[in-house]
Amino acid sequence: MHIDMDAFFASVEQLDDPSLRGRPVIVGGSSERGVVSAASYEARRYGVRSAMPTVTARRLCPHGVFVSGRRHRYAEVSRMVMAVLHDFSPVVEQASVDEAYLDATGLERLFGPVDEMAQRLKGRVREATGGLTCSVGLAPVKFLAKIASDVNKPDGVFILPSEDVAAFLATLPVGRIPGVGKRMLESLDLLGVRTAGDVLRHPVSFWERRFGKGGLVLYDRARGIDPRPLEPWTPPKSESAEVTLAADTADRAVLRRWLLAQAERVGGSLRRQGLAGRTITLKVKYADFRQLTRSRTLPEPVSATQTIFEEAWALLEALDLEAKVRLVGLGVSHFGGERQMSLPIGGMPRRDDTRRERLDATLDRLRARFGAGAVMRGDLVDFGDE
Repeated sequence: MHIDMDAFFASVEQLDDPSLRGRPVIVGGSSERGVVSAASYEARRYGVRSAMPTVTARRLCPHGVFVSGRRHRYAEVSRMVMAVLHDFSPVVEQASVDEAYLDATGLERLFGPVDEMAQRLKGRVREATGGLTCSVGLAPVKFLAKIASDVNKPDGVFILPSEDVAAFLATLPVGRIPGVGKRMLESLDLLGVRTAGDVLRHPVSFWERRFGKGGLVLYDRARGIDPRPLEPWTPPKSESAEVTLAADTADRAVLRRWLLAQAERVGGSLRRQGLAGRTITLKVKYADFRQLTRSRTLPEPVSATQTIFEEAWALLEALDLEAKVRLVGLGVSHFGGERQMSLPIGGMPRRDDTRRERLDATLDRLRARFGAGAVMRGDLVDFGDE
């Protein structure tokens, strides 16, 4: 079973501010240079979509309500939803802040037929969140359940029994298969492959030659095969990243940029998991393989890339480097709730903290859509050959 919250960020805004209900709400696009992270269904009617530049969204929907978004609030509501899902099944895989997979095997004995169970789950989510809706898809395997949850959106249920899978896939647009990106879709179009059923006109060897491992996955998906098990998520105790340099160096400018690159990796991973930590740890390994670590613990948990970097860099700056460095890394631990910004006395975020949060959110969205290397901070452009 796949559960997907409907227009989650925008729906939370409408839930908390009744004056926004029924109006086109666009989240994450308050700045003209920003990018839309979510749009209510009212805004989608005007063509507004996530990852769209704000300037485009304003042109399509000039009367829309643009809000910057509240990451902490979305994480809070997400936890409410996940708690409901865990009440239904012991096996829940949270795929993101607003979607999850649930193992429904054998649950009919507890909750009745699957259609009744889906409606009961939807009702519990609505009750727990104060009115938010979700869409549910039931199917034999994960990728089909995800597709099924989108069929009757919003606030719908779609059940795909095993015996109907072949007929369903025969006419399913191939671009709906998770993992089929823009480039693969263009190649498939040139081959005259429009549906999942069309994929089966060629043998698996053809697809492997064309796309390698991706071709094997495509062929399996076209036949309704997805061997991936549900993987219940457990929070890690720490998150870290390190790099062995191509050449040993004592150049602090080079070390600084490599440290920032590791902060990007760690910060992005933390935010994807809704985590933030209080302890920042620096790791340095010298050319002679001696290793040292330094740590500092902050008053508030953080996940902002720039904050993580600055704390780690301060630790490195305080070091009297005894030799050239062959490895540098950093880690974050002592997780304590989803938190993006440190709050000063008085409880209000500093303007610089807010800017960091918005920058991270924008970069995260762009990377999720276009790939990890599609966009980077100015300090890291053309970096990697030092």
